[in-house]
Amino acid sequence: MPAAKRFRFDAAKTRLGYGAIDIVTNLYLPRLFKEGRIPTDDAFRAKVGLRKGDRRGVTLEEYIAKMDRAGIERSLLIATRCGDLRVRGSTEIPYEYVAEACARYPHRFSGLAGIDPTRGIAGLKELDVAVKKYGFVGAHLYPHWFGEAPDAAIYYPYYARCAELGIPIMMQVGHCLVYQKDRRLPSVGRPMTLDIVARHFPELTLIGIHLGYPWTDEMISCCWKHPNVYMAGDAYAPKHWPAQAVHYANTYGQDKFLFGTDYPVVAPERAMDDVLNLNMRAEPLRKMLRDNALRIFKLKG
Repeated sequence: MPAAKRFRFDAAKTRLGYGAIDIVTNLYLPRLFKEGRIPTDDAFRAKVGLRKGDRRGVTLEEYIAKMDRAGIERSLLIATRCGDLRVRGSTEIPYEYVAEACARYPHRFSGLAGIDPTRGIAGLKELDVAVKKYGFVGAHLYPHWFGEAPDAAIYYPYYARCAELGIPIMMQVGHCLVYQKDRRLPSVGRPMTLDIVARHFPELTLIGIHLGYPWTDEMISCCWKHPNVYMAGDAYAPKHWPAQAVHYANTYGQDKFLFGTDYPVVAPERAMDDVLNLNMRAEPLRKMLRDNALRIFKLKG
């Protein structure tokens, strides 16, 4: 039996009766460790509580098993670009690696194209390939790896290209941790910097991931002001989400909030267990876990 069919998801077996969509997942293969493509060190992995058996990566099949146990139908895999490759400690996961995973298990994975603004026109052409050839459904940006806030001019050509391609772009907002002990990145991603970007690119869907913590109220205010700004609860176990974020997702922001894990930062099983303990109403819960992602990333349900 083909692998893609063997790992189809059975929503009927979940606690909810439907499968969740994790919009923030890092490709975390053992192969990437061997090639030096993982941007975090052992201290970071210990700090976030990653189980010891997973600290050197997991196979796609092992990760799909985690998704199945959690009730996650599809994960969006990031072809991450972590800094200018001319700087020591910067890494990338080639688009081709994520494209291979998505082609192997098309019912379980979709791709996100990491953005490195230092590549200029070459990077824009690569983004075109990611979307038009590989079928990636969005873009992803780590502002802190490039030392520039989300409203910096260096990103504007990429925002424009994402708008032209009709794909959303997500980016980490809030503070950043120490990923490597010998390289401390600046926390440049204040959520309020999305305010001017949203005004300059009203056609572009912007998603602030990582809750904007500790500036969660700023993130919520940007979502409330701009119809093209959304936020995601990821990188923090839902048990620890700020109360105002849970209230927003459960009430007036139910169409603007998405779910993610940022695995390996949060394990899918723990994330889903925590989400179900938030005691959200049924309709906002489904929107957060599934429906909003289907709409925003134009996924097939």
